[in-house]
Amino acid sequence: MKVLVVGGGGREHALAWKMAQSPKVQAVYVAPGNGGTALDSRLENIAITDVQALRGWAQSEKIALTVVGPEQPLAAGIVDEFRAHGLRVFGPTRAAAQLESSKAFSKAFMKRHGIPTADYETFSDPLAAHAYVKLKGAPIVVKADGLAAGKGVVVAMSLTEAHEAIDFMLAPETGANPLGVTHNAGGARVVIEEFLQGEEASFIVMCDGKNVTALATSQDHKRLLDGDAGPNTGGMGAYSPAPVVTPQIHARAMREIILPTIKGMAQDGIPFTGFLYAGLMIDAQGQPKTLEFNCRMGDPETQPIMMRLKSDLFDVMMAATSGQLDQIELDWDRRPALGVVMAAHGYPLNPRKGDLVTGLPSLDSLKQANAMVFHAGTVTPPPGQGGKGAVLSAGGRVLCVTALGHTVKEAQKRAYEIADGIIFAGAQFRTDIGFRAIKS
Repeated sequence: MKVLVVGGGGREHALAWKMAQSPKVQAVYVAPGNGGTALDSRLENIAITDVQALRGWAQSEKIALTVVGPEQPLAAGIVDEFRAHGLRVFGPTRAAAQLESSKAFSKAFMKRHGIPTADYETFSDPLAAHAYVKLKGAPIVVKADGLAAGKGVVVAMSLTEAHEAIDFMLAPETGANPLGVTHNAGGARVVIEEFLQGEEASFIVMCDGKNVTALATSQDHKRLLDGDAGPNTGGMGAYSPAPVVTPQIHARAMREIILPTIKGMAQDGIPFTGFLYAGLMIDAQGQPKTLEFNCRMGDPETQPIMMRLKSDLFDVMMAATSGQLDQIELDWDRRPALGVVMAAHGYPLNPRKGDLVTGLPSLDSLKQANAMVFHAGTVTPPPGQGGKGAVLSAGGRVLCVTALGHTVKEAQKRAYEIADGIIFAGAQFRTDIGFRAIKS
């Protein structure tokens, strides 16, 4: 069987790496892929990003299964396009992907179906937004309505930060850029919501339109610097499982958030298929509330989750695309996994590209160490540059060094030992990934 993984980040490298382990899979293509997928002999990069062109290629190559990683092609309707031409694809339709692509849609959906989330209002008029913030006070959360690669959120601890965020998102020609937020010019709306106290966790499930299977719990680190300081990023590291998600909280999240969401989407005539990621805020009383929905696996959560998955991912995906997830029981490695993101100089505001990455361990040595280096923002240099196996940085988050261990502390130690041996100019990474799990 031939499999196509759409995307070029660390999440897609992890999905492709896991797919290649299935004895039923003869070839795994990654479109467009990255430097890490280019160096793995079991994977092949395909330099196609246009949805219709990729669909045509998948038809001609008789691709048995396509898995879509990033949010942009989902919001662009890649699942609709592939299904319309008889191709088996795992992911939500364009309409269902609005749970992520429009925060206004998502919040209205949650309110309509009684799914616990922060109180909010939606604005397109800057003056009205400013007046609302002045009325509510700080801390308060300001979110760009459209896709913003995980960075269109400002947790404003002061009124000044909140007003700056509104100006930048609704009037970017005059506003300052608070905390490096990425403005989405296509969605001139903001969602302003109450600030929730508690601990965050990533709750990711697979859905086939009716049935739901929960993946292993995980927790990521959004802030750039140790101790959760500095600006928000796409994620500086993650670990699985997340101790904060106790069996009781897990049951509540399924009962109060996930299952009502799947039922509500079906009732609204938009059945949800694909990965559903609920970002949870869990308060001191164990009450989970929904911070946001993503319609795909998280990054960097995918990397430690795939490290722990013992089931054949191809079999799981085939069941999911056949409406048979109720017949699947996932098998997990009991050991924790932890991933450390190595980011480029200048990330997240202005990441530098083109730095030579050296010291990457071989795939064989990583396997022996129960570890893996998943690539994200990398490319292979032109022939004759950098030597055999060399890669160049090509994005903000360059690598995610991921390891298994009998404890979170052991997985952390192993991941950092490998990260310390990888060198590129200006590399930056947090030194405390997993601190909450170790502390608990």
